[in-house]
Amino acid sequence: MSLNENRIEKMRERLIASLEPDLLEIIDDSARHAGHAGAKTGLGHFKMIISSAAFTGKSPIARHRLVYRSLGEMMQADIHALNIDARLPG
Repeated sequence: MSLNENRIEKMRERLIASLEPDLLEIIDDSARHAGHAGAKTGLGHFKMIISSAAFTGKSPIARHRLVYRSLGEMMQADIHALNIDARLPG
């Protein structure tokens, strides 16, 4: 398993435990950023589609903050860029 596959699995575990999503798709987008200054650090670039009842009544920024909080130190140690599409169920 590659480093980014391990990162995705760890992200998935944390998000499921904290936000109980009914939809969670995480895509490794790192290859599209080859040569980008952030890619040189070895941290990953990811795209995420997540749907959770935990987002009910929350603004888009508050939804992103919930995702960041769930990922914790991964935001500094494993992730350089994260494109988040945070949706309500249904």
